[in-house]
Amino acid sequence: MDRPFHIHLVSDATGETLNAIAKAALAQFDDVVVQEHSYALVRSQRQLQRAIEHIRQDPGLVFFTLVNPGLRKELETQCASISVPCHDVLEGPVSKMRQFLGVAETHRPGGQHEVDQRYLQRIEALNFSIQHDDGQALETIGDAEVVLVGASRTSKTPTCVYLAIRGVRAANVPLVPGMALPEILFRVTKPLIVGLWASPDRLVQVRRNRLTTLGEVRDTEYVDLEAVRAEIAVTRKLFEQHDWPAIDVSRRSIEETAAAVLNLLTERQETQA
Repeated sequence: MDRPFHIHLVSDATGETLNAIAKAALAQFDDVVVQEHSYALVRSQRQLQRAIEHIRQDPGLVFFTLVNPGLRKELETQCASISVPCHDVLEGPVSKMRQFLGVAETHRPGGQHEVDQRYLQRIEALNFSIQHDDGQALETIGDAEVVLVGASRTSKTPTCVYLAIRGVRAANVPLVPGMALPEILFRVTKPLIVGLWASPDRLVQVRRNRLTTLGEVRDTEYVDLEAVRAEIAVTRKLFEQHDWPAIDVSRRSIEETAAAVLNLLTERQETQA
C-alpha cells in the first residue's frame, strides 16, 4: 500500500470550513492516499500544543483557520521549525474583505456559527421541510419558497433538507403513477415549483438498491424498466405542461441539485424585483 500523505486541519471553530476546502481540493487529485487529521475548537495553547504534537508525529501539509493572532503565530513558528508547510486558508479572503470594507476584522472564532437571526431562520426552514416532506401539511405548502415535485427516489427529501440548511423553506410532493397531484399545488403562487427527474435506467438502479436494503426481492412495476420509462415520460410531460423548470438528477449529487435549485430561485427573485 502506498505511503499516505498527511493533511492536518486546525480550526478554532467546528472545522466545517476547513473540511469543505480540503475535500474540494482533494477531489482534484486521483490515485493518492491521504489521511486527514482534524482538530476543532482549538482556542488555547494547550489545545494547540496537542495538535502540534500530532503534526510532529505525522508531518504533512497544514491548513488552519485561527483568528487569534498569538495561536496563529505559534502554529506557523512550530511548523516552520520542522519544515512543514502551513497555510491560513482565510488570510486571503479576510485581507480582501478588510481592504474592500475599510474596517478591521474582529478576530472572533466561529463567528459564522453564532445563534443570530440567520441561524434561527435555518432552524425554522429545517422544521418546515420536515413538516412538509412527502406531500404532508399541504394546507400550508403555500408558505414554502420552493416545492420539489418528482417520482419516487429522485432525491426530493435530501435536497429539501440541504436547501433548509441554506435557509430556504422547501417542501416536496411525490408523483405517484395513477394518482393526481394535490389541487392546491396548482393554486399556490408564492413557491417556485421545480420538477426533479432521472433517467429510467438510473432510477431503476436506485430503486432496486432501496428495495434490497429493505429485504424486498420481488419484481414489480416500481422497478420494471418499461414501466419506469412510461412513468418518467408522463413526469416530464407534466413539468412541460405547467411550465415548471426541471432538473435531471441522474448523475447529480444532492449538493449539485440544490445549487441548481438555488440558481433558479435567484433568477426568479431577480425577475420579480
